Amino acid sequence: MREEAALSTFRRLPPDKQERVLDAALAEFADQGYHQASLNRVVAQAGIAKGSLYQYFPNKEGIFSYIFQYALKLVRRTLTTVKEETLEENFFVRLEKSLLAGVAFSREHPRIFSLYLKIQFDKNVPFREEFLAAVRRHAGEYFGSLVRRAQSRGELRPGVPREATLFLLDAVFDRFLQAVAVPALDVTLGLHRATDAAIHQHVRELVGLLKEGLMA
Repeated sequence: MREEAALSTFRRLPPDKQERVLDAALAEFADQGYHQASLNRVVAQAGIAKGSLYQYFPNKEGIFSYIFQYALKLVRRTLTTVKEETLEENFFVRLEKSLLAGVAFSREHPRIFSLYLKIQFDKNVPFREEFLAAVRRHAGEYFGSLVRRAQSRGELRPGVPREATLFLLDAVFDRFLQAVAVPALDVTLGLHRATDAAIHQHVRELVGLLKEGLMA
């Protein structure tokens, strides 16, 4: 990952002002995409002078890079909490709670997930390969820790290929969250407008299918 793009001036701002700038920039990039994003709209929404923005960040790419890192930290913090709180639970229960936490996060922070989708589907976004690799790497680390513990506790059948299992989990979780966020990406389950009860049911069904193939 690139060095943190925020300048020391930004780090010295009061936390509420930092949050105001970050929220305005996140909203602009998530709603408009990188190339259509306007720094004029960012400063207007944040209530700061445009010159001040360039005292905080070197350029548009620097702001975008910092926003991505900020968003990824929030995701990591959420999943770390889930991992710690479910440490003693069965692997498949942990999968259910992890996926439900992902749904809750995407609904609580819709613009973060929108930003991720724009990076994923726009090949001209700066640092795209680097950003997507960081997301996939974090997913691999997260699922890897769950799988290793499950194997050590005898919760997975012997001989389950670890790399293929990690790929499968990452693919299922990512695709499920995309369907929750974007109606056009879901033509079967109707996840975008699903109630909490329906989401829980679909999560149990998917994890049940995984369980049939992986459980010892």
